[in-house]
Amino acid sequence: MKSWEEIAAQVEQGERLSAEDALVLWREAPLWRLGELAVGRKREVSGDKVFYNRNFHLEPTNVCVFNCKFCSYRRPVGSAEAWDYTMDEMEQIVMGYKDKGVTEVHIVGGVHPHHDIYYYCELIRRVKAILRDVAVKAFTAIELSYMIHKAGLSTEEGLRLLIEAGMEAIPGGGAEIFDEELRAKICPDKGSTAEWFDVHRTAHKLGLTTNATMLYGHIESVEHRIDHLMRLRTLQDETGGLNAFIPLKYRNFGNSMSEIGEVAVTDDLRTLAMSRLILDNVPHIKAYWVMYGKQTTEMALAFGADDIDGTIDDSTKIYSMAGADDQRPRMSVDEMRQMVARVGFRAVERDTFYNEIENN
Repeated sequence: MKSWEEIAAQVEQGERLSAEDALVLWREAPLWRLGELAVGRKREVSGDKVFYNRNFHLEPTNVCVFNCKFCSYRRPVGSAEAWDYTMDEMEQIVMGYKDKGVTEVHIVGGVHPHHDIYYYCELIRRVKAILRDVAVKAFTAIELSYMIHKAGLSTEEGLRLLIEAGMEAIPGGGAEIFDEELRAKICPDKGSTAEWFDVHRTAHKLGLTTNATMLYGHIESVEHRIDHLMRLRTLQDETGGLNAFIPLKYRNFGNSMSEIGEVAVTDDLRTLAMSRLILDNVPHIKAYWVMYGKQTTEMALAFGADDIDGTIDDSTKIYSMAGADDQRPRMSVDEMRQMVARVGFRAVERDTFYNEIENN
């Protein structure tokens, strides 16, 4: 068996990690060395740049037909803590961002039992009528699969309808962990791994760019994480359609797995670094500051991340309901630029598709 030092040397020479070598490196290499390797890889991809954007989230509902054990966001129909915005209410939310310089609206929420694909097409059209030049990045693969198949359409037919309405990109949520046996334990009634890949593969075929995520820090092992990353790497080899990967830390407040606790920050940094090293064909690794908190996000930039997401403007509740540090998540452009500068990188504003915006 190779030593971690031998594997690290191979990484520096540009060799692709196997699952076996990744496991040795993940478990045995010192954290500082993983950071060094990951930043080296990050510099090859994006130089001294760290990206951010001006965005907001629109979360139509937290009513959901699924009841995942790790979820703190979902509420059943009739719950006093449930919300289900009307079209007019969502239009008013979107109107509040007119002339604010945002370049992206990120639409995700619960998988509502009654809202179909035509409802969400109408929502996208209304958003685009108000914010004509703002990119709509909308719906996790699980939301998409449910609404499309509920309408009796194929994945391609459904995605074409949404594209015609104005959807331009897909976020990475719903991936959770790809191992089928583990998925059956933490989200048994949720859309399958195969459905997630079907939606993303089809989206790439139709010219949509997408992101990918991994929920870690619950009952999975390092081997499960590596398997997840390897499956994404294979998809990217096939389609080239992934823009960014976002590791999502399990937060344990208010869900049925709360007794598990949360992993240490050192595990977060190790996961970020290994994600950068394994996913050698995915352009960007995002440290989602809403999930990590600002302090850990700043550290993440020394472990291979080259994106910190966006301004958010207190428009998402998914992680605040799970006990995240920032209960009213918002970060100004100046704060983001200062954070990046403190780590020795250069903050660059981007749009949804990583085109740089010339105000730097």
